Amino acid sequence: MNKILDHIQTHRDDYIQQLKGFLAIPSISALPDHAPDVRRCGEWCVAELQRIGLNNVALHETPGHPIVYGEWLGAPGAPTMLFYGHYDVQPVDPLDLWETPPFEATVREGAIYARGSADDKGQIFMHLKAIEATLAQAGALPINVKVMLEGEEEVGSVNLDNFIAANKDLLKADVVVISDSPMFDRDVPSICYGLRGLAYFQVDVRGSSTDLHSGSYGGAVANPAIVLTQMLAQMKDKGGRIKIPGFYDAVVDVTEAEKKEFSRLPFNEKRWAREIGLPKPFGESGYSTLERKWARPTFEINGLLAGFTGEGAKTVIPARAMAKVSMRLVPNQDPQTIGKLFEDYMKKLAPKSVEVTVTHMHGGKPWTTGFDNDWVQAAGRAIEKGFGRKPVFVREGGSIPVVSTFQEVLGLPSVLFGIGLPGENAHAPNEWLDLGNFHNGVLAAAYLYDELSRVAR
Repeated sequence: MNKILDHIQTHRDDYIQQLKGFLAIPSISALPDHAPDVRRCGEWCVAELQRIGLNNVALHETPGHPIVYGEWLGAPGAPTMLFYGHYDVQPVDPLDLWETPPFEATVREGAIYARGSADDKGQIFMHLKAIEATLAQAGALPINVKVMLEGEEEVGSVNLDNFIAANKDLLKADVVVISDSPMFDRDVPSICYGLRGLAYFQVDVRGSSTDLHSGSYGGAVANPAIVLTQMLAQMKDKGGRIKIPGFYDAVVDVTEAEKKEFSRLPFNEKRWAREIGLPKPFGESGYSTLERKWARPTFEINGLLAGFTGEGAKTVIPARAMAKVSMRLVPNQDPQTIGKLFEDYMKKLAPKSVEVTVTHMHGGKPWTTGFDNDWVQAAGRAIEKGFGRKPVFVREGGSIPVVSTFQEVLGLPSVLFGIGLPGENAHAPNEWLDLGNFHNGVLAAAYLYDELSRVAR
């Protein structure tokens, strides 16, 4: 291990320069114009996996963006780790809020700023550097490693489940490791043992066949923008509780033991609110902020569009209005069941003066695991060695739908080994990754492979 750790420390600056090249590729999976860039990024990953010493490296085609696969299976009898990550990134709008160009990675004040730096290219790269250092200095890895990187995570991983189901033998392993989540806080490394699920929808309201003059037609036709906002206003009560009938029927509440663990975490609600520019936290009555963030279901409006939004005035009644909405789900809520409940409720609220369409775009199931299992404990020891302190055990409010797929299709436990920070602006302008966490993460990843080799299967 000493030679491996020395190699990592010696190449710290090299890693940052190499990471900048990865971050420079605008692999925005949601925008068709960037499809060539997504492929180019997948090809970059293929070349990098080959360069660091993995075998059987290939770009696997899907109906959408390709999946990258590589492996090193030179440790017979040792456990096999399947590492999963995604090389696609979110759109960068609004571009004018970026302090530096989103695909020209910039280092300032101990962080690297670029789209994808935290979600998820920086965290993928952390493992690639740990694998590279171990192979370079030890000539072998202490475990067998399979790497699978997808290019559609930011658009719902629409082709990933089919790929996993069709390639069970290729992906056979003992444990999945995923680095696509934040630590609890700066200097507070953590292991995540629970994720919320997701159900995402587009709601379209159509009135007339074209925009109408508000003077000639106002008062005689339904305004789709007003109808849509009135319907959305019926989704939650003033106390933050969701009003969709049956929405809470399957919800599993956190245990008293978990609540006690949450209360012990070094969480300062006032500081948290101040850091995101929030006057005061708000959420479902009767629950703490951490419970609301991690373990309670949500309903959010992610975007609204209707009518004239340019400069000046244009007095029209819009023909159409549209909203993007999402729900974060908790055990044991099912995205399809929730989707049906939501659609039924919207249709019940819809007046006959407009046409309402609800499109279920994508989703994923919630996930939890026991934080006392051997794989998670091995990861905890690795983080302690890499960061110099024991991790805390937390839930995460975000969603990684493939975790449930790994469990249900491949029968594999997952370990979430994230090194981001809560305020890193993932999905927002000025996304960044703390470089101290990145470097410690490379060390911790190298320790992780060693610790996983000691777990009895």
